[in-house]
Amino acid sequence: MIKGLYSAVSAMVMNAARQQVLSHNIANLQTPGFKQILTTAEDFMQNQAVYSPGLIQTNSIEYLGTMGLGTQIGPEFIDFGQGALQDTGNPLDLALQGNGFFNVKTPDGNRYTRDGRFLRDADNTLVTVEGYQVLDDAGQPITLPDGDVSVSSQGAVSVNGTAVAQLGIGVFSAPRTDLQHTEGNLFSGPTASTSEEVARVSQGYLESSNANTAQLMTQLVEVARSYEASQNIVRNQDELLGKTIASLGRIG
Repeated sequence: MIKGLYSAVSAMVMNAARQQVLSHNIANLQTPGFKQILTTAEDFMQNQAVYSPGLIQTNSIEYLGTMGLGTQIGPEFIDFGQGALQDTGNPLDLALQGNGFFNVKTPDGNRYTRDGRFLRDADNTLVTVEGYQVLDDAGQPITLPDGDVSVSSQGAVSVNGTAVAQLGIGVFSAPRTDLQHTEGNLFSGPTASTSEEVARVSQGYLESSNANTAQLMTQLVEVARSYEASQNIVRNQDELLGKTIASLGRIG
């Protein structure tokens, strides 16, 4: 019964962790360029199951295999699937198609992002909504003179028809292994692209979150039901354990 109790409790802990991740994904459904976090489950511990056909004192033991003693949250990974493009009409809103990422400068170093909500700051520098500088292909901040901004599908930036910069875009053949999530919509990774592919830039668009509302709500209900089922098992195991102790007490 103790094994059953531990297994049920481990399932409750795992589902609580999954619920936190799902809640994070739901909270970012409207965040441009957001990439949802996916979870996995794995055995909490494996124990050998044995059987002794004779007396306990003998060495006659048969190994039956392994038995799981519960479950736990496994490694998390990012779903880098493409989100739908949303037309905003804002010339400083940029979206990427493909495995490309904008290169930005943060206080913790250079980072990559798919969030293309860019602005001009007081110094006419192109920045993210958090105030991080957007970098060009040489790793330098991009300054935009006053005028109409145009960005080509290859990332060439011009103002009033005059070229001013080339967007610094990192393209990765395997973003799941090349990049590490740091915070928010930011990722750290190699200083140079690992793929020769070219990311296409769409001016006046933003990439929507790739999280699916209906799918997330379904998963949230499944997690809640699984948590409740495990909770009921814990309650039943506790009652059985209490009855067993009471019965042993009367026998003594």
